[in-house]
Amino acid sequence: MTGTSASRGSDATAKSPLIPLALAQFICSFAGSNMNVMINDIGEDLDTTVQGVQGTITLFLLIMAVLMIPCSKLTDRWGRKRCFLAGLILYGIGALISALSPSLAVLIVGNSVFEGVGTALLIPPVYILATMAFDNIQSRARAFGLISGMGGVGAAAGPLIGGSIATAIDWRAAFVFQALVVLVIVRFSRRIADPVAPDPTRPFDAAGAVLSAIGMFLVVFGILQAGSDAALMAALLIAGAGFLIWFFLHIRSRERAGKEPLLTTGLFRNRTSNLGLVTQNMQWLVLMGTSFVVAVFLQTVRGYNAIETGVIFTSATVGVLLTSLAAERLSRKHSQKALISSGFVMTVAGIGVLLALVGASSRVVAFAPGLLLIGLGVGVMLTPSVNVVQSSFPEVQQGEISGLSRSVSNLGSSFGTAIAGTILISGLAEGNRSYALAMIALGIFALVGLAAAIRLPAGRG
Repeated sequence: MTGTSASRGSDATAKSPLIPLALAQFICSFAGSNMNVMINDIGEDLDTTVQGVQGTITLFLLIMAVLMIPCSKLTDRWGRKRCFLAGLILYGIGALISALSPSLAVLIVGNSVFEGVGTALLIPPVYILATMAFDNIQSRARAFGLISGMGGVGAAAGPLIGGSIATAIDWRAAFVFQALVVLVIVRFSRRIADPVAPDPTRPFDAAGAVLSAIGMFLVVFGILQAGSDAALMAALLIAGAGFLIWFFLHIRSRERAGKEPLLTTGLFRNRTSNLGLVTQNMQWLVLMGTSFVVAVFLQTVRGYNAIETGVIFTSATVGVLLTSLAAERLSRKHSQKALISSGFVMTVAGIGVLLALVGASSRVVAFAPGLLLIGLGVGVMLTPSVNVVQSSFPEVQQGEISGLSRSVSNLGSSFGTAIAGTILISGLAEGNRSYALAMIALGIFALVGLAAAIRLPAGRG
């Protein structure tokens, strides 16, 4: 009897930190998609354009991506819980600045910069702490299922929640909502214990951090120029690729000199992890790209307001919820390869349905089946994709791989908004045609993800 009570007490202690970790992933994913339905409201209030709001959203996602790897390394130096709390504070400040912003420039400072940096600081500890707390596939799948599922729900429900708040109160209230959620997370975070003491003497590769950040920034910024200046786009993409090559040569040089690099090149020699990273990138690219394209199309072409646009995403939210909640049960019955592959199959089918039904009917219900399929598909593969990558490395490398994993996922989000959004915005006057081209592009990326999933090992691990 005593043993049973002790076991239950241990389980409760292990599970309690998952509440703030999952909420943190939820609010960060929510921030990446909730502005999509407020484009017209923000544009009128701050006297800006669709491109201006797109740039703000993309910059938020991009800052997360470029700083995720350096911030994951800082968790070893500063401590995981300390980075988590510091990120929450920065995020909360950014949300309040955004709520009070008198111009697009101030909104960019609050949303893109403060919230972006805060997210980059707090997200790596989420996955590091969860990985260290659970040492077998089933329990880790349960933890990742809750965290990743909340991330998927945040991204899918962002338009609905954001649209509801913007319509009932004001678009600025959506940022107040974020600040309030952050306060709740900080309160729950008292239960979190850092499993490893911080090491202030741990070296930090500042040059590698700068090179990787510049390279990724230039690549995404170059994509955003696709609809306006092809020459500038090419120059930025070439420059970005040059910085990323320089970064790789730099970290290899540090390794050969016996110094600790920002990332060890050995992380890229694990075939299973590499394929898992591709699936992560593609699933977030498709999810965030679809959210942006559908939201902008409905507001600018169909003339829907924030709440009407948000309600349409209910089917996607339901889909993500259903499959995310079943993550643990599914992981016991099916291999991670099968789950990720089936997720991409459903996502491709959802994009196909969106193209067929929306092209054939002007009724809003035409969006529901496709968005539901995409939600189901993304929800079923979020957890196994994370688990495949994190479980490929020992505890000592969890800081590095967590940062790389989150960076790749957020790059996918920024690519989705940048690529599909640019295709749509460059031809908004053409209505359904530009929408179709953007969705076809997302479908191609989903097929790339499916190809990577098919090549994963067939085992359960």
